[in-house]
Amino acid sequence: MSVSSSVSSSVSPNATTQAASGRAGGVSRKAGGALAGAALVVLALAPLAAGASPYMLGLLISALILSGLALSWALLGNLGGMVSFGHAAFFGVGAYASALLAGKLGVPVLLAIPLGGLVATVFSLAMLPTLRLSGPYFALAILAYAQIFRILATELDWLTGGAAGLQRYPGLPTVLGFNLAERAGSYVLVLACVVLFAIVYMVLRRSHVGTALRAIADSEDATRVVGVNATVLKTWMLLLSAFIAGVFGALNAHIIGFLEPDYAFSGIWSVMPIIAAVFGGYRSVLGPIVGAVVIYLFDQVIAKSLIPVGHQILLGILLAIMVLLAPNGLAGLAARLLPSRRSAKRLSNASEKGHA
Repeated sequence: MSVSSSVSSSVSPNATTQAASGRAGGVSRKAGGALAGAALVVLALAPLAAGASPYMLGLLISALILSGLALSWALLGNLGGMVSFGHAAFFGVGAYASALLAGKLGVPVLLAIPLGGLVATVFSLAMLPTLRLSGPYFALAILAYAQIFRILATELDWLTGGAAGLQRYPGLPTVLGFNLAERAGSYVLVLACVVLFAIVYMVLRRSHVGTALRAIADSEDATRVVGVNATVLKTWMLLLSAFIAGVFGALNAHIIGFLEPDYAFSGIWSVMPIIAAVFGGYRSVLGPIVGAVVIYLFDQVIAKSLIPVGHQILLGILLAIMVLLAPNGLAGLAARLLPSRRSAKRLSNASEKGHA
């Protein structure tokens, strides 16, 4: 037997075990993510099974609206590498577009909602020149667009109702005997939209396009050298993010039943998604969703009960603690706590295979 064959025979089992362990780790991570998502959906349906009060369902609906908005912000920030301070622009345009389509043109509400997202996407085309900017310059430019759209909604009173806003437009309909206008119906509809867009985000993130986008976020110049058209990909991310934000703005408009410029384009729709995404971990799919629910319920249920006036200070303290202790948010904290158990299990399995 030659020396090379002897070395090969002694090394190959370990190499094979490590390769198998790596593949198993990748599969287990994907399976774990799917199981975590399924568990969250089941948990989200628990309030309905438990017969939650209309007040609690109302809070959860608002939290899910914020979840969808945080998801759209994270998509732009994580995959697109662009930090937005102006998602209120997409949210407000989608809300007004859907309300006007349903109220003045008689478009069915369930069709007007995605059309509202489409109108927000079209309006986002006006922001394409800002793609030449980066960092704080892009963020401030998007913020300026949000203010411009708010002013337009106020001044175009013949269309938007001006500062008084819109109140006479249809709410959510009844479908197959299920009244979507009731709290339970609205909750299921918004939850379904959050799940749908989370799946879209996850598929995109794991695709070749997602890989290219993450490379662009790390080094745009390097990706241009290898032939990746960074501008086109970032444009698609901006359009998709605007569409998602516009859909949730439209959903919110038909749930609450009124619109006014200062509400639809409020800075809260630009700031809260950032807080929620950072708190939950904007580099993951589930992080922004969980972060939004935790942040909103903490603010409305706990912080308000402790400090009725100025309760946002507790929200700021909670965010500061999270950023200091876990910069990657709840998702990063969970990943830091779980790997020890997963690593021990993988080592145990590898050892058993090696002995076998």
